[in-house]
Amino acid sequence: ISRNEAWVWNVFDLYFLFVYFCPALYLCRDFRYKRFAERLAQLEEAEGAFDYFTLSYRSFGIQRRSDNGLVLREWAPGAEAVFLTGDFNSWEKQSHPFTQKEYGKWELYLSPKVDKSPAIKHLTKLKVLNTSRHLMASYNIWKSIYVHKSGQWSPESFQHPRPPRPSSLRIYEAHVGISSPEEKIASYRNFTRDVLPRIKDLGYNCVQLMAIMEHAYYASFGYQVTNFFAASSRFGTPDDLKHLVDTAHSMGITVLLDMVHSHASSNTEDGLNYFDGTDSCFFHGGSRGNHSLWGSRLFNYSSWEVVRFLLSNLRWWMEEYHFDGFRFDAVTSMLYHHHGIGTSFSGNYSEYFGIHVDEDALVYLMLANHILHKLYPQCITVAEDVSGMPGLCRSIEEGGLGFDYRLTMAVPDKWIQVLKEVRDEDWDLKNIVQTLTNRRRGEASITYAESHDQALVGDKSLAFWLMDKEMYTNMSALTAMTPVIDRGIQLHKLIRLLTHSLGGEGYLNFMGNEFGHPEWLDFPRKGNNESYHYARRQFNLVDIEHLRYRQLYAFDRDMNLTEDKYGWLAAGQAAVTTLNQADKVIVFERSNLLFIFNFHPCNSYIDYRVAVEHAGKYKIKLNSDELQYGGHGRLVQDTEFFTEPMPFNGRAQSFLVIWRLLKNIALK
Repeated sequence: ISRNEAWVWNVFDLYFLFVYFCPALYLCRDFRYKRFAERLAQLEEAEGAFDYFTLSYRSFGIQRRSDNGLVLREWAPGAEAVFLTGDFNSWEKQSHPFTQKEYGKWELYLSPKVDKSPAIKHLTKLKVLNTSRHLMASYNIWKSIYVHKSGQWSPESFQHPRPPRPSSLRIYEAHVGISSPEEKIASYRNFTRDVLPRIKDLGYNCVQLMAIMEHAYYASFGYQVTNFFAASSRFGTPDDLKHLVDTAHSMGITVLLDMVHSHASSNTEDGLNYFDGTDSCFFHGGSRGNHSLWGSRLFNYSSWEVVRFLLSNLRWWMEEYHFDGFRFDAVTSMLYHHHGIGTSFSGNYSEYFGIHVDEDALVYLMLANHILHKLYPQCITVAEDVSGMPGLCRSIEEGGLGFDYRLTMAVPDKWIQVLKEVRDEDWDLKNIVQTLTNRRRGEASITYAESHDQALVGDKSLAFWLMDKEMYTNMSALTAMTPVIDRGIQLHKLIRLLTHSLGGEGYLNFMGNEFGHPEWLDFPRKGNNESYHYARRQFNLVDIEHLRYRQLYAFDRDMNLTEDKYGWLAAGQAAVTTLNQADKVIVFERSNLLFIFNFHPCNSYIDYRVAVEHAGKYKIKLNSDELQYGGHGRLVQDTEFFTEPMPFNGRAQSFLVIWRLLKNIALK
């Protein structure tokens, strides 16, 4: 049984757990699997096969036949009439009505023109007008339609296969629109040309793209989706995005999409809200269908057609754009009726099983993972869950939800809390190590020191917490480091390497943070006079040789390359052999590597004994004190260390680390 925190057991604890609690857990597991199996069987019986069911995007929306006739099909069960309008009919409201079909579906056929061309030209602007009387009076709903299939975008010819699934996942979290130093919305082409080579050079083997699903409000960071079957047009064309993905694959880079199936924009002009004139078409009706904090709509996962819509959406992104998997956003909001609002999770199992759990949402996630992994065995799914739901990353057959990884969201919060509230000399290393290692066994985690959340306005990145305003004036390597910059650069490296090596089975970094990006992230809005000044990433700083951002970049690159060579993320959890609070020293072994960290703000050690499992000779493989990383170059890099059969800290072998200064090293 996996636990969220360390427990000290006595005989009564064990008796209570196994006699009383385990049967309840097994019942919950069996109940969830039974509901999943029943739903899958119903789906396959009614639709023929889940493969066909999840390809429904090929029959809904706008479809072009071989003779260039166009078939338009929508699901709007509450509508009394549905019409198509747009440029092609001079925006005439009722000249092109749909025909009502069974189960709330509507259909319209447009025959080809005399010259055999489609009735609607490529790039034509269209809207659907739905009429309903559910809201006291006639209610007109205008909806934009994405015209991918009408004109159409000739499919980009993918030249490169999906790369093999990485055994060690190193994720570069990125936003296309802010990927340029210029004060503008950057494009897919810009990202392909300028950012992908940097990701490759840095040693990341996966890019996670945010804000790709179409969203009307740029400042929503892509989390207020208005069109689930459209790549955001503000960054370029569908072909541009396909070229980005194909280019990444040519570099051996896996591409994940930030998938928002937890909620949708409440917009009625261009979103799903009130699509058929009711508040319960795709969403729960009444207050249950509204997220009280986000102001967005919440899907009804018990609805057959909603499940069709969402599962087809996953297939569409996999098939049309060749994504390699998804990072599912806000899974906590999906899993619980309380959506995590005002709830603190302690790890008690009663928090994860009961009537407060949205079993329909849970079954939907099981279906999504089942279908994705059956159809695409190399697919990667990541869950953003703050609650610590047990079984999130266990197999569906075990009653788990089937995700491959979960995000360890407590780790960045811990680093921010330490930097904000604790003096260097008072750092509680035991608490830090516990936070980094406190994860469910048998469930892979992706750990990060900071993500886009910490970069947003209102918070600060690690670099900004460490160095603040001095980043604007004192980052030149042509002058001596100030105490603030010296401390900031050294801790920036140590925090990231400790998180990388001790924290999980995968690692994530938000774009720009690898080199200590000097500013927060703020999208154009009324509050900042629609400015793009902070809606950018200043990669140009890395290209200036005398700036210390280049040194942080180099360390991040070599940290990833060292992991790529030795594979500690794919290894078992580290064995911590030294956790000395007074010395501020952490020593642990992982993947035949020995990691030694000295977090003491003042003390260095010239002869420090460390324990090792394997006898032999050890050499320095990564040293944060090298000059190229902004260190002080106080260690002899080719020093060799030989073990002796002296038991120490639970190991049969040990050796003395003898040199003039110990700062931070990885030894092999």
